[in-house]
Amino acid sequence: MSGRAVVIGGGFSGLATAGLLARDGHPVTLLEQREDLGGRSGRWSAGGFHFDTGPSWYLMPEVIDRWFRLMGTSAAHELELTRLDPAYRVWFGADSDPVDVRSGREHALALFEQLEPGSSARAARYLDSAADTYDLATRRFLYDGFASPRGLLRPEVLAKLPQLLRLLTTSLHGGASRAFRDERIHQLLGYPAVFLGTTPYRAPGLYQLMSHLDLNDGVLYPRGGFAALVDAMERVVRDAGVEIRTGATVTGIETRAAATRGRQRSRVEAVAFRGHDGANRRLAAETVVAAADLHHVQRNLLRPADRDRSEARLKRTDPGPGAVLLCAGIDGELPELAHHNLLFTPDWRDNFARISGGRALQPETSIYASRTSATDPTAAPAGQENLFILVPSPAQPKRGHGAGDRGGDPAVEAVADRALDQVGRWSGVLDLASRVVVRKTWGPGDFAHQFNAFRGSALGPAHTLAQSAFFRPGNQSRRVGGLFFAGASVRPGIGVPMCMISAEIVLKAVRGDTSGDPVGLEPVVGVRP
Repeated sequence: MSGRAVVIGGGFSGLATAGLLARDGHPVTLLEQREDLGGRSGRWSAGGFHFDTGPSWYLMPEVIDRWFRLMGTSAAHELELTRLDPAYRVWFGADSDPVDVRSGREHALALFEQLEPGSSARAARYLDSAADTYDLATRRFLYDGFASPRGLLRPEVLAKLPQLLRLLTTSLHGGASRAFRDERIHQLLGYPAVFLGTTPYRAPGLYQLMSHLDLNDGVLYPRGGFAALVDAMERVVRDAGVEIRTGATVTGIETRAAATRGRQRSRVEAVAFRGHDGANRRLAAETVVAAADLHHVQRNLLRPADRDRSEARLKRTDPGPGAVLLCAGIDGELPELAHHNLLFTPDWRDNFARISGGRALQPETSIYASRTSATDPTAAPAGQENLFILVPSPAQPKRGHGAGDRGGDPAVEAVADRALDQVGRWSGVLDLASRVVVRKTWGPGDFAHQFNAFRGSALGPAHTLAQSAFFRPGNQSRRVGGLFFAGASVRPGIGVPMCMISAEIVLKAVRGDTSGDPVGLEPVVGVRP
């Protein structure tokens, strides 16, 4: 047994880290400022409709299952998973017919041949490269906290160094445009950059590995949505002995002077927080894991002497895009929409430039829309549908907050109105707006206020070259002994699987393991009771 660990933040990375540390023998307390767990993976219900308000693409299922297996169970035991077919539906403009994207190599090659005749051989090479890159990343990079350079010196990595350098120095769009002429294919291969908090023009070509996930591997859906995944993780970590306190707003990480190794000049001593009743409290800790926005932690929870990053360096961080979200309960059915839907505008480059440059969006912009009721009958009342719309937008809290029943700031409500109208017109559901029976919006200001997200970022710091892999902030404080970081702000990065991997990197760091290998996984003989 080790001394008490306190985890700050009850999102995916906080839950995952708390569970792994408890499983490893630490007494663990998790502090979450909101009443619900899940962090950015929020939920909202009204009138019998149920919505995820955060992540919605269940990718890299082996990573999520791996965490459950480390906890002594499995994703199959804890969740009811469905493979989506089609994986998603795409509109390439207002007047285009929708294209269904089905996962699996043969389906993908047929789609590429349909969009650009004669391209299937090039598509096969691209998908092979994406699969090879993904395999190398999962085995050699994603689980590496880069506390030691040994992982970069493995013979396998050195042998692929020319290929890796090419992928790192070429943008995702650049790689796609060299391989294919058709703009629609460029968009299919470039849109995953949004999952990485950046644009296809700024994401390194290494992230072609994302196309392996949806085109080769497949997209799953957990019945009950990502809220069901949060609930399953909560059950598992509570069973492991984690104490969870919601409504606990952390106000500081207390340290004491200590003679520690390297540049660390102090050591964690306690976490200060404000409880439900407004009273200030203090929880002694030997280990602290900040699974919250790194900028918030550095700026607001640590003393200046304990901060790894200067204010100037923090300000230079690319926060990634913000978002306007709309949850709408729809009267009647929507067979025109699939479970996942992507609407791509022809002004692709300008669209991304407006988002990253902080300029106003065009009236028609690229949109993601989700109809989970297409797969999950529990998501909406019989004969009705739930519709979730995400509009990538500049990360600027001043653009406002959303609210229920059109009560949000005018700028946010206007973006939501235009997006709802666009989805209706492009899909041929011209009366869509008039069929809304429940409605709620969120804006960049909500991300800043509710999640302490830097500049209202919807996902976390962008995966540009300067903010990827070993260039991304690390998982262990250089100045404070016993202080670790997990989540989208640090290695390996954005997304539910990445956040769960960050928990494993923290576990290794707490153990003193500086290898780049995943934690050893014992076979699961049965499942937890």
